[in-house]
Amino acid sequence: MASRPSATIERAAGKSIERPHAPACSPFAEYIPEVKIPHAFWKRLIDIVGAACALALLAPLMLLIALLIRLESPGPILFRQIRLGRYGKPFIMYKFRSMRSNAQELQPLIMHMNEKQGGAFKIKDDPRMTRIGKFIRKYSLDELPQLFNVLKGDLSLVGPRAMAPYDVNRFDKVEYYTRFAVPQGCTGLWQVSGRSNLTFDEWMRLDIYYVENISLGLDLKILLRTIPAILKGDGAY
Repeated sequence: MASRPSATIERAAGKSIERPHAPACSPFAEYIPEVKIPHAFWKRLIDIVGAACALALLAPLMLLIALLIRLESPGPILFRQIRLGRYGKPFIMYKFRSMRSNAQELQPLIMHMNEKQGGAFKIKDDPRMTRIGKFIRKYSLDELPQLFNVLKGDLSLVGPRAMAPYDVNRFDKVEYYTRFAVPQGCTGLWQVSGRSNLTFDEWMRLDIYYVENISLGLDLKILLRTIPAILKGDGAY
């Protein structure tokens, strides 16, 4: 884990942010700056209405995906994993299972195949993936159950991607924790900018940019770019 910082986070551009204002319950509160979200009410309203409408429209597709997962391989339909939300608050995130049911146990055996540096584990042709899993991963259909997390308030529709604790533990730069100053989201700049085709540092820089420029307009732009990015499937694996 990154070493303990001084009173401010020094940015590459020469800027600095005062710290800390995150809740004391955060596991890395001293690393997270205070960020006021001017459109917080509208952001949450869009989250609730958008997630509810999407679930209603996509219910038949979600039922079909659930059936195909059940028919192809033994194990649960949903994959549940602890992820970290705003200020590092843990929650259970839902996804359609795209891998064999023992994928977590197999991960240590294939760590040498990891194609990403920093706090991420990614393999383009992951041997743990099921056939239906490869398809739903390519078009981000495995992430549809996260809409329930949005309704619960764990996630926003737009924000930095929620990460697992073991990925965060591998952060090698203190400024990366800035991404936790805002609600984590289902889609964001990383998802519409190439996803896994980007380096880990490029991913984190996009998240930091989002935090520093968060606005209703930016959220709407990201939402509009999300559907074309999903259909293209670039960097999704």
